[in-house]
Amino acid sequence: MNPEILGQAQSIAAQVMANVSADQLENSTPCAKWNVGQLIDHLVGSQHWARAGVDGSEMQSGDGASQGDYNAAFAEAADAAKAAFAEEGAMERTVNPGFGDMPAAALLGLAVTDTFTHAWDLATATGQDNNLAPEMAQQLLAASQQSIQPAFRSEEGDIFGLEQQAPEGANAASQLAAFLGRRV
Repeated sequence: MNPEILGQAQSIAAQVMANVSADQLENSTPCAKWNVGQLIDHLVGSQHWARAGVDGSEMQSGDGASQGDYNAAFAEAADAAKAAFAEEGAMERTVNPGFGDMPAAALLGLAVTDTFTHAWDLATATGQDNNLAPEMAQQLLAASQQSIQPAFRSEEGDIFGLEQQAPEGANAASQLAAFLGRRV
């Protein structure tokens, strides 16, 4: 996977986030444990997590990002994550993002899927069009179907929720969300 795809997922998330208003921060989301504000905090934090996972730097939290200029906080964290994956030799590393060693390419795949899927969550929760980047969504769905094992799933959705059935005719991003455990 090319590190540029992370930038594409981040751009999609940034576009959706730019259309979130302060009065929507308490809205519920398809991620049962988070409201919109908490999801924004997670999106910022997950960019810090990806950067720290690949470059070994200290991880920063995204907590509270939604209470300030969350668009700027996300842009800063996203740029740092993108830069870390673009460093010479970064993609050849074995990394440990907190739950075991893996190739940097696997961490990149997780970061892209997490960013893209949470952009879908955010769009859905705030009444925006959730038919996000159909070709990317299809690629991420195919990759997820190959890599996500039952051991990574639980009803609580700590990593991924139990696979749900997407309605007939659902767009590719919604199919991905259902595969990852969202009720679509």
